[in-house]
Amino acid sequence: MNTIFVIGQIIGIASVSAALLFVLAKLVSRRCSSHVQDGYGYAVLITGCDSGFGHQLARVLDDKGFVVFAGCLAPEGAGAHSLAKRSSCNLKILKLDVTSDKEVQQAKTTVLRNLPDKGLWAVVNNAGITDWAEIEWSSIEDFKRMIDINLFGSIRVTSAFLPLVRAAKGRMVFMSSIFAFFTCLNMGAYSVSKRGLEAFADCLRVEMASFGVKVSIIQPGNFGQATNILKMKTVWIFGRNLMANSGFKDADIVIDAMLHAITSSRPKYRYLLVSTVDMFFFQLFPFLPTALTDAVFLLSPMYGTRKALLYSK
Repeated sequence: MNTIFVIGQIIGIASVSAALLFVLAKLVSRRCSSHVQDGYGYAVLITGCDSGFGHQLARVLDDKGFVVFAGCLAPEGAGAHSLAKRSSCNLKILKLDVTSDKEVQQAKTTVLRNLPDKGLWAVVNNAGITDWAEIEWSSIEDFKRMIDINLFGSIRVTSAFLPLVRAAKGRMVFMSSIFAFFTCLNMGAYSVSKRGLEAFADCLRVEMASFGVKVSIIQPGNFGQATNILKMKTVWIFGRNLMANSGFKDADIVIDAMLHAITSSRPKYRYLLVSTVDMFFFQLFPFLPTALTDAVFLLSPMYGTRKALLYSK
């Protein structure tokens, strides 16, 4: 009986100590957290600003006074021209193909020459592509291209600009997707790239905590209509028009999440951005048995169409 009592005391003391340490860590984290009330004197680099989330975020940050380095794949294209025309002189268009080591280094040189007094506060790794395709229909080149842009592109940019962000004790933000953890038909290459991206961001977050740098992952759901990111290679084959014509029609909640990750004193580690109805499912999804999560697709009309086509003669 005495032994049980002693063990109980030890467990109780250990539990209380752990709780106190947790509270202390939170208080220290809160005191050490930094944020920006406005962007004046700070710079932010955003990749993939030709269109979509990056384009919209660049305009919002410009309005808030940040010096914005807007990386564009086609700086002479319509998207870059529109962005430059509708922004202040604080927004600078950079030619930035994230698959090119040379262009990343050239962009860094430009940033260093035009850096404001308070330095580079944040890097937003937004550039990315997606496509629908059965794994059996995909070539190694398809996988390589997806991974080179979505994963290695973010790693290239992060490696180049991390010392500047660390000096400012700023932010690193990564654009991921629900498909980083939600297994979906025809999304093999995309899911591989985004799972890898989140693994990289998670490792970076742990390492950068020692330097006061915050790392956030944005996980949007279906924003195909808001960004035109969906490719049409297989959209119409298995009823993907349902996906292409559904989901959010504007990107407001994604831009708000990115802005929070950049400016808040307490940015989230992850921003899951789905409808209220879907939120419950996606929060529960990681804890469900694999057999059950795989069976979800049996309920989809797309699955029946796909199966009929695959087995048709």
